[in-house]
Amino acid sequence: MTRTALIIDCDPGVDDAIALFLAFASPDDLELIAITTVAGNVGAPLTARNARIIRQIAGREDVPVYVGAQVPLVRAPIIASHFHGDSGLGDLAVFAPVAPDAAGHAVTAIIKAVMTRPPGAVSIAVTGPMTNLALALRLEPAIAHRLGTVVVMGGARTEGGNITASAEYNIYADPHAAQVVFASGCKVVTLGLDATHQVRATPKRVAAVRAIDTPAARATYDLLKFSEGVQRRFAGALAPPMHDPCTIAWLLAPDLFTTRPVDLRVEVAADLTMGHTAVEFRLADPAAASVHWVTQVNAGAVFDLMLERLAR
Repeated sequence: MTRTALIIDCDPGVDDAIALFLAFASPDDLELIAITTVAGNVGAPLTARNARIIRQIAGREDVPVYVGAQVPLVRAPIIASHFHGDSGLGDLAVFAPVAPDAAGHAVTAIIKAVMTRPPGAVSIAVTGPMTNLALALRLEPAIAHRLGTVVVMGGARTEGGNITASAEYNIYADPHAAQVVFASGCKVVTLGLDATHQVRATPKRVAAVRAIDTPAARATYDLLKFSEGVQRRFAGALAPPMHDPCTIAWLLAPDLFTTRPVDLRVEVAADLTMGHTAVEFRLADPAAASVHWVTQVNAGAVFDLMLERLAR
């Protein structure tokens, strides 16, 4: 069986942490080259520490964690600790991880991995602001056409934003970086709120996670319970959506997702709609599109996949 060589670029973050657990539990499918971290949900020092905490809980210290960009390309940092807690990991007990960060910068690690492997061999899942990938594309534009699939959690079309009326958080946190990535010609699969809001951690699904007695499942349960509280506080009774785990689920089982080719552009000038993703389905040549937008998700099957992996 051929494994996907993968870099996960993230800003853990509650749902980033669950995405990491899903990836760490899938060694037969994913060759994890590196975890690269970026400032986003919390500051860069905390996102790097959090990635190392999740790595240690999962028992996957074989995967290096590289610290990346400390600030967005242009705008001031937008921290989302009100959604993820002061630590970034909700109520999960934090600790000083044993294994350190890897030597070197995340951007350099991305470029090296892509340029030293065959074209198309390395994919990237981006679950935070796209600052690291945008910087890598600026430093070495050749990676745009050497990358495999770039799977992004970000953006919104019909659902509206979750940080402003117009914008989803990951894009809003660094819209200039997102525009660099979407305009680069990379092959991008984009999971916006239109898709991730279909994948909800209902009480029944959370209880199923609770019934699994593994370290990763116990930690995931704690993260989901925190998300339930945040969801009640900010959005009422709906179960919390599982944004970032959808990127890993797509890599593991793309047949659970329906996509359409699009032209996707990011608003970077207007203050009122900063970070808005303009998603255009009406294309003159759909076959030429480099960006695909996820429209439908088999949510039950995604959760079944997550449960199966957390039980390993």
